[in-house]
Amino acid sequence: MNTVTRRELPHPDRFRTAAAAALLTASLALTACTGSTPPPEPSGSSSPGSASTATPNSTSAPAPAPAAEGDIPQLVENLAPSVVTIFTDGGLGSGVVYSEDGLILTNEHVVRGNTRVEVAFADGQRVEGTVRATDPVTDLALVQANRTGLPKPVYQTDLPRVGEGAVVLGSPLGFENTATAGIISGLHRSIPGSASNSLSLVDLIQTDAPISPGNSGGAVINMRGEIIGISEAYIPPSAGAVALGFAIPAATAVEVAEELLADGTAEHAYLGLTPGELTPQIAGQLGIDARTGVVVLAVDDDGPAARAGIRPGDVLESLEGVDLTAPEKLLAELRNRNPGDTVGFKVKRQDQSLDLKADLIARPTSNTR
Repeated sequence: MNTVTRRELPHPDRFRTAAAAALLTASLALTACTGSTPPPEPSGSSSPGSASTATPNSTSAPAPAPAAEGDIPQLVENLAPSVVTIFTDGGLGSGVVYSEDGLILTNEHVVRGNTRVEVAFADGQRVEGTVRATDPVTDLALVQANRTGLPKPVYQTDLPRVGEGAVVLGSPLGFENTATAGIISGLHRSIPGSASNSLSLVDLIQTDAPISPGNSGGAVINMRGEIIGISEAYIPPSAGAVALGFAIPAATAVEVAEELLADGTAEHAYLGLTPGELTPQIAGQLGIDARTGVVVLAVDDDGPAARAGIRPGDVLESLEGVDLTAPEKLLAELRNRNPGDTVGFKVKRQDQSLDLKADLIARPTSNTR
């Protein structure tokens, strides 16, 4: 594997306080929704997960009854056959049918480190599954289940509206086929502090429908029964949060899934630097008068940022006119760019204000940061 040489800002102790705060925030925010082993069943009960393994090429289920918009019980009944539970050596998560021939869409962190999984369906059947492709940058993965004739839901690639109803389907804490409901609370959300250890928690849908460990990879649907998001993470009550769940927009999920189907990889724009939070203390240590922006902690040698003249210690104030208020904002803006795009930055360097342009490239396959 190729090693990327990096130029870093001298005296890293200057950033210890800010980095520690960011890591603490990230540790709270990065509670991914992957569950552990399901809880014990009461005596005399039966679990859908304990049903016999299905034979391949199972026949299609009868067509569901049409649901009036907002008829939540019927929406849940219709969508439940399209939502699965994924069991791995390390725990469990959820998934959503992507094609009738057994392709399942889920989170990369649900299947991370596994090539074989087990997929459980709402009718109680369980089959083997093979991890077909993954994309850590967007936290998405495709699993090929050994079953066909599956009901593929409609993926709505238009963003929902804030305030409209939402239903979450998945397997929180191993309770398979669980439905929770709420509204869409926000769009284009990024989880503060997450950039220090993840590229995925940016440009998300926020919902107040309860999400718990095990929901990861499951479905967020609208009141018309369309998939509008793939559950990814939540901020736990221990952090003082109340009903803060986040999902990958269906448009992102579909785009990445199609790229993974084409050649097993998804292409992402790459800038080649490590962003950090700009605090008043860091601004003072750098000798700059800036209240907002993203401080450059390190730059990859011969990467797009280095070739553009960006250096460790620079503060990126804006990208193509969009103010960069946090590292997560930079990552979200880059998510909307393509390799080959040229982007302009407003950069603060001590008492200088610079206009620099970087030519983005495709992210190296060995670099998921």
